[in-house]
Amino acid sequence: MQVENAQSEQMVKSKDAAPMQGEQPNKPKRPTEKQLAVQLLVASARPEKPHVVLGIIFLFIAAGLEAVGPLLGKAFIDHYLLPRQFDAGAVIGLLILYLSSGWLATWLRYLQLVRLAGVAMRSVRRLREQVYLHVLRLPMTFFDKAITGQLVSRVTNDTEAVKNLYVQVLFVMLDSSIVVIGALAAMAWLDWRLMLIVLTLIPAVVAIVWFYQRWSAPAVSRARQLRSDINAQVAESINGMSALQACNAEARFGERFQTTNRQHYTARMDELRANAWLLRPALDFLNSILLVVVIYSFGQREFSGLEVGILYAFVSYIARVVDPLIQITLQFGQIQQAVVSAARVNTLLNEKTVASNSTDAEMQQGQVQIANLSFGYDPAHPVLHDLSVSIPAGSFYGVVGHTGSGKSTLLSLLLRFYTAQSGRIEIDGQELSSFSDGHFRASVGLVPQEPFLLAANARENIAMGRSMSEEDIVAAAKAARVHDFILQLEHGYDTPLGEGGARLSTGQKQLIAIARALAGKPRILFLDEATSHIDSETEQVVQVALNDLRGKVTIIAIAHRLSTIRDADQIIVLNHGKITEQGSHTKLMAIENGLYQKLYLLQTLEE
Repeated sequence: MQVENAQSEQMVKSKDAAPMQGEQPNKPKRPTEKQLAVQLLVASARPEKPHVVLGIIFLFIAAGLEAVGPLLGKAFIDHYLLPRQFDAGAVIGLLILYLSSGWLATWLRYLQLVRLAGVAMRSVRRLREQVYLHVLRLPMTFFDKAITGQLVSRVTNDTEAVKNLYVQVLFVMLDSSIVVIGALAAMAWLDWRLMLIVLTLIPAVVAIVWFYQRWSAPAVSRARQLRSDINAQVAESINGMSALQACNAEARFGERFQTTNRQHYTARMDELRANAWLLRPALDFLNSILLVVVIYSFGQREFSGLEVGILYAFVSYIARVVDPLIQITLQFGQIQQAVVSAARVNTLLNEKTVASNSTDAEMQQGQVQIANLSFGYDPAHPVLHDLSVSIPAGSFYGVVGHTGSGKSTLLSLLLRFYTAQSGRIEIDGQELSSFSDGHFRASVGLVPQEPFLLAANARENIAMGRSMSEEDIVAAAKAARVHDFILQLEHGYDTPLGEGGARLSTGQKQLIAIARALAGKPRILFLDEATSHIDSETEQVVQVALNDLRGKVTIIAIAHRLSTIRDADQIIVLNHGKITEQGSHTKLMAIENGLYQKLYLLQTLEE
């Protein structure tokens, strides 16, 4: 029988270890919001552990000193007031001891709460910096799905709510809990039976908090999500204000915002109703019942006059237990919101960043080799199909094609925003992924279709936070043919350009963007339809600047206006993700009914 039982147990274990075909193995449970919040708090506050431990120790000392007060009052009643034996020296000594213990407890509590406030502020400062830096390292696939307003809400509002969680946990919850422990310990020393009656208040409070969380948690989570939606709608409307007004959509967008805002109001009201029913009123009611029970229990037994001091001490201690418990429960509304925010911040921090590479690979020449490259945002629907091309160092290559042909996708792969499913990209004979992020970003320059400018002066927009000398900044501006224009501004390079370069024309913004890209002295310069929104005169300036860079920098230009890349060494024509033609402008124009010829003639007719 033992052998059979052992075999049966082994079979059961085998079934548990290896699920049958078609069965899904048990997936690990996803952590709850509370678990995520605790993980975030512990991780952010870990460097502050010595301050937290020392603060807790001194708060225990302060709670012990506060617990001395009712004991001294009991001694005065039992030994001096009721017997009417007033020893002036002893009474004065009790009074001094009472005032000293109270003052010292207050002073210690003040010092330690200030210490813990510093812990909270420093922890949240580190958390906000960590979240922001983490967002900067997230891959472009994340931003394809992210909503700007909600993302800003994570970095600002949610981290601020986490600060409230620190403050409530470290200040109110911790301090109040220690006071309750000290009061219960003193009551147990005086009369453990009466202390057990008071102790029943703890499970009652736990039950109230449990019901509160069950009632309010959905409303709190819904309110936080709707608040993010409000931020997202406001940011979206402001960014697209010109299109919104041009489409006469103010009323429609206003109605959509009103709907979201009303839903947020309803969720907040549900939360407030839970607060009104289950926090302060419920505990005040319990406090009244507890006082009646303790006084009644005290009156049901025979006691001498000397025990009147115990009744005084117990009534005092009940207040010292109930008041902290009321403070604890009153914080659960804020804590509930902060837990939701902490969970959302932690979820954002768990988003996978681009894997960093610490190799010593360096980009020397800027030669680009693309071999059998295929890619799709959805692998089942490829955008690029088996591309192969070799771009010599210092050459000027243009990439053209219809909308949706894969031009921007190819550029995104070259910039390492995405990783191809198959094939490879090499620079100077080394895999694209072999370069460290810092070295790769320093070795390539990008001029986007929509130039991004800081709300700063021209110098700062060119330097972009990099340590650059004035000579390097001016040299980059001259190479981009924007130096003379900057000197004509009111304060030259120190002239504020306004938010998003509001004081500049589109062409001037683009020239600043080119100067910024050249300031880093890149080995490879990428242009993403950099001339699609500028006038012909500015386009000629860009063409001159690009011609001056020939042989110095490898230039890969994605172009909508074919005149920009007319003088390129080679022009690659993409169609449905495949290279259909390649050659110089003259060669491609000689191809009868070729795609490039059609594109060029059509664009010439349009102009």
